[in-house]
Amino acid sequence: MGQIHGTDAKGNCVLRKRLNREKVAPFLATLLPCLIGIEASTGAHYWARLFENMGHTVKMMAPQFVKPYIKSNKNDLNDACGIAEAVTRPDMRFVPIKRIEQQDILLSHRARELAVKQRTAQANQIRGLLAEYGVILPKGIRYLKKITETLEQNHDKLTVKSQIIFARLYEQFKIYDEQVKTYDKEIENAALQSVQCRERMKIEGVGPLTASATVATIGDAKLFKNGREVSAWLGLVPKQHSSGNTVRLSGMSKRGDRYVRTLLIHGARAALKNCDKKTDRRSIWIANKKHRSGYNVAAVALANKNARIIWAMLSTGECYRTA
Repeated sequence: MGQIHGTDAKGNCVLRKRLNREKVAPFLATLLPCLIGIEASTGAHYWARLFENMGHTVKMMAPQFVKPYIKSNKNDLNDACGIAEAVTRPDMRFVPIKRIEQQDILLSHRARELAVKQRTAQANQIRGLLAEYGVILPKGIRYLKKITETLEQNHDKLTVKSQIIFARLYEQFKIYDEQVKTYDKEIENAALQSVQCRERMKIEGVGPLTASATVATIGDAKLFKNGREVSAWLGLVPKQHSSGNTVRLSGMSKRGDRYVRTLLIHGARAALKNCDKKTDRRSIWIANKKHRSGYNVAAVALANKNARIIWAMLSTGECYRTA
C-alpha cells in the first residue's frame, strides 16, 4: 500500500489518498509535474527514477531526517504528512538518486559481500567443529585451504563419518571462495574499463574495489557542497556532543554506507605500511600522523582525506595529481 499526501505552496493539504502499489504509478502519471518527497528505503531508487521519467522532481531523504517531522504515532498517514513537510525544508539533506548503471555496479559488491560472509561463516564452523575432535587450525583462510593435509595428519583423531562430513563442508567452502574470486575479477575488470575508476586507483590506498564502490555510491558529486560533507556522509568524521563553549569530540560517527567506509579504511591501512619508506609530502604527512596519533587514527584520517580527494576529482573532472 502507498499513502499520498499532497500540499499546496502554503503547506495546506489538498490531496490525501491511499493506493495499492500497482496504482501508484498510473495515478502520479496523471498529475502535473510537481515536487515528490520519498523516504529512502527498499525500492526507493526505482520509484524515484520512475517518477522522474514522468516529469516530476523527486527528492529522497534518510529516515532519521524525516522522523522529527512526524507529529504523532507512526502510521502511513502521519509518515506521508511528515515527508511532505520535510521535503520542503531549505536545509534538508537529500540522498542522491542512483542510476540503473550504479545499481548494477553495487549489485556485484553486495553479492561479493554476501559471499565473503558465507565463506567466513563456513570457515569458522569447520574450525570450531575440528576443535571438538582435538584438531586445531590457525586463524586465517589460507590455513583452511590446507585442510586436506590436516585431516590426513590427524587421521587417528577422526572417525570415518567425521572425515566425510568435513570433506563436504570443505567442498561448500570452496564454492564460496570461488564466488568471491569471481566477483573480485568481475569488479576489477569493470573498474579497469571505467576512466573514472582508473583515475581513482592512482590514489594511494584506493584499489579496484574501493574505486568502483565510491564512484557508484557517490554518483553526482555536485550534490555535495564540499569534500567534508562527503566524508561526514560516509561516517569518517568525529562524533560531536557539544554544548555552549564546551566542545566534545569522540570517535567516528559511523554514519552512512558502512561498506564503502570499510573499504576506504582497509585501503588506508595498506598505504600506512609503506609510508615510512617514501619521501613525498603525502607520505611524510601519513607517517607523522601515524607516529603522533597511532595506527588506527592515522588510517581513519587517510581514509577521510582519500574520500575528499575522490569527491574533488568527481566534482571537477580533474585527474589525480601526485604530491
